[in-house]
Amino acid sequence: MDPVLLALAAVWGAATGLLIPRAAYRFAVEPEEPWRTACPAGHPLAGPARGWLGPARCAPCAAPAARVPETPAPGAPASETPGPGTPASEAPAPEAPASEAPAPEPRTTDTPTTPAYAPTTLAPLVTVLACVALAAATGARPELVGWLALAPVAVLLGVVDRRVHRLPDPLTLPLAAAAVLLLGGAALLPGHAGSWTSGLLGGLALGGFYLLLFLINPNGMGFGDVKLAVALGVALGWYGWTVLFVGGFAGFLFGAAYGLALVLLRRAGRRTGIPFGPFMIAGALTGVLLGALAG
Repeated sequence: MDPVLLALAAVWGAATGLLIPRAAYRFAVEPEEPWRTACPAGHPLAGPARGWLGPARCAPCAAPAARVPETPAPGAPASETPGPGTPASEAPAPEAPASEAPAPEPRTTDTPTTPAYAPTTLAPLVTVLACVALAAATGARPELVGWLALAPVAVLLGVVDRRVHRLPDPLTLPLAAAAVLLLGGAALLPGHAGSWTSGLLGGLALGGFYLLLFLINPNGMGFGDVKLAVALGVALGWYGWTVLFVGGFAGFLFGAAYGLALVLLRRAGRRTGIPFGPFMIAGALTGVLLGALAG
């Protein structure tokens, strides 16, 4: 286990994971709504890639609150100390003792805080852990570049699906294409531990299986899950059919355990819909890790 490789994977995971909150906020909208272009406070989101890349808070929200200097009320004397020629009768009365003086009303001169993005504090941590785990299991093999490139997008998809039960096409389709191209490039390099052909077949097999489930029960399986299954099938198929079966089955197992836990805790019913994308991704990660360790 190369500590340098693990450190580089952790840095990559942290750098990409910190970009997830903004992208997830912009993508997490209902199907008929446009992608968000402003922060919750109304500031336009600017930055690289037309504002898609950047920190969680926009620049105006992240700026420290400016304090407003206190100024005396109009007409109030600049000083309460009587001058040398001021008669004693005109001098201000001495202040009452502190114990008898009324408590001053709380006063805030800070600018009001702006609403924060939806909670995504775990997304950067999950990305770091996933990248480190992939580096530890894969080692210095060519396919590690593909795993590290795909992991942040997969975490982003999981966050969006958890919020709005939606897997956007601008993420699922490029993820599938990237998986094909990255693993195809890895297959051309020496030292790889997988097969690009079996990866392509795995994408077709898992995508076709989810398509069949969608056609049987469209209310229970979204078409976004079908598109995501193609990308995950390519990744799992890279290590062979056994890994494809284990990773695909693990997704259903994780989803079923989560649903059962919600029912037992009386937080959901049998017909309550749950986002299945995060469990598909978790199952695929489990399969890839096992395949990389066995490779």
